[in-house]
This record gives sequence, structure tokens and C-alpha cells, in this order.
Amino acid sequence: MKRRITHILFLITLLALGACGKFYKLEKSTNWDEIYEAANEYYQEGEYNKAIILYDKVMPVIRGSERSELAQFNYAYAHFRMKRYLEAAGYFKTFFQSYNRSPLAEEALFMHAYSLYKDAPDYNLDQSSSKEAVSAIQQFINRFPKSDSYERALSMIEDLQSRFEKKAYEESKMYYRLTEGLFPGQFYLACIVNFQNFAETYPNSEHNEELAYKLVEVSSAYGERSIFSKKEERLNQALEFGEEFKRKYPESEYLSKVNNLINETKAELTSHRKIKTEYEERTAAAKKAAEEAKKKESLVDSEQMY
Repeated sequence: MKRRITHILFLITLLALGACGKFYKLEKSTNWDEIYEAANEYYQEGEYNKAIILYDKVMPVIRGSERSELAQFNYAYAHFRMKRYLEAAGYFKTFFQSYNRSPLAEEALFMHAYSLYKDAPDYNLDQSSSKEAVSAIQQFINRFPKSDSYERALSMIEDLQSRFEKKAYEESKMYYRLTEGLFPGQFYLACIVNFQNFAETYPNSEHNEELAYKLVEVSSAYGERSIFSKKEERLNQALEFGEEFKRKYPESEYLSKVNNLINETKAELTSHRKIKTEYEERTAAAKKAAEEAKKKESLVDSEQMY
């Protein structure tokens, strides 16, 4: 039994050494036909790294020939199978640009988009590459609207859009948390702008009701803490946001909280207007007294002249 196992292991070793020896010879060979056929064989057998090495060697030689088309297509796919998605995307795009009338052109353009999609990061990371993927998918959809991959391409865009929405929502929550810090003033306006932009960009988002409530909350706090000259304007804006919320979400779980905020904001506005009126009256009285004093002083000066 032990001899049989030893014999099998010896045969496996010989085969492995033979395979390595074959590949080593191909790397050193200048028999381009042999290299091309071996690259295709390695590709079909799933040995993509070896296929890539041989395609790299032979493609400059066969460029412009009928063989080049299949070699470049397999070359792009080999990178994709190795999960080198960004490189694969580039090679599929180059293939499409070089062979846009090829029967493989549609698949190449789809794989260009799909490779970028596979390379796209999670929602919490920078989404620049995801936006590039959306652009590539849209290009495929526009170019091949009747493709069998059309629905799949649409689902890819929907998935990427959901990542953008998730990232935007998390950013909104971050701004909201910053308003609870030591210096909230600078973040109130950032929140207001961010919440409004989110609703405009994602009008059908499930988060809009929550952010609309927080918009009322933040704008009310912003108005209350504003400088005297801006306070009335900002409190009025908070009331507008509150009334808009009530129109959009009449059955909302946040409705009672919004009503409380509206009442508090109205009370603050009434108090502010009272103080403003008193201030204006005192300012007017002081101005009038100053003018009367100036007139008396001028009259005295005139009398002294005569």
C-alpha cells in the first residue's frame, strides 16, 4: 500500500515537473504558433496567469491578424477571472474600440462596465470609481438597448445608485451629529443644505421623512441661536419647513414632534418680534431726543451770535 502511494506521488511530481518544463520552454520559445495555441489552451484550462504571460509574449507579434481578436478578448477575460477588475475593464474597453464590429463587441462593452461595477467599493468609501461604472453601464445601455444583458445592466445601476444614496444618508447623519458638539452653529446651515439636497437628489428615498423632520428640528435650533438681525428670517424659514412637513407627511410618526417644534418656534418668533419692536421704539426715541438736543444747541448758538 505504501509503495503504491509512493508511486502515485512520484508520477504526480513527474507530471508537475513536465508541465513546468513545458511552460518554461514556451516562455523562451519564438515559435509564435505554438505559443498562441498554448496560451489558448491554458486559458481554456483555467490557468489564467500562464495564459496572460503567453498572450503578453505573442500579441505584439500577431497584432493585426485574425488571431489577435480572440487573443485580446481572452486576455481581457483572463484578467477578469484573476479578479484584476480595473485592468480587465481597460482591456475590454480597448477591445471594443479596436473591434467594434466584432460579434464579441457587445459582450466586451458589457464586460467593461461589469468589471468597473465589480471594482466599485462599498458605500462608505470614495464613490468616484462607482460613478465611472455608472457611466460605463449607461454607455452600454445606450449602445445596445436590445441586448440580453440590458436588464442586468439596469440592476447594476440600481445597486450603485443605492450605494450613493446610502453614502449621502450617512453623510447627512454625520452633519446632524456634529450639531450636538461644542460649536454647533457652523453645522446647522450645513445640515439644512444637505437635507434639502438629499431630498432633491433622492426624491423616492425611504429616508426622506426622517430627514424632513430633522430639517425642521435643525432649522428651528438654527433660527433660535441666530444673531439678532438674522433671527426672524431663519425662524420663519423653520416654520415653512414645519408646514411643508405636515403637508407631505400628515400621518407621520414625527407629526407630534413637528407640531411641538412649530409651537416653540412661533413662541420664539413672537418673543423676538416683541424685543425687536421695543428696540426699534427705544432707538427711534433716542434718535428723536438726539435730534431735538441738536436743534436746541443750534438755537442757543444762533442766539449767542446776536
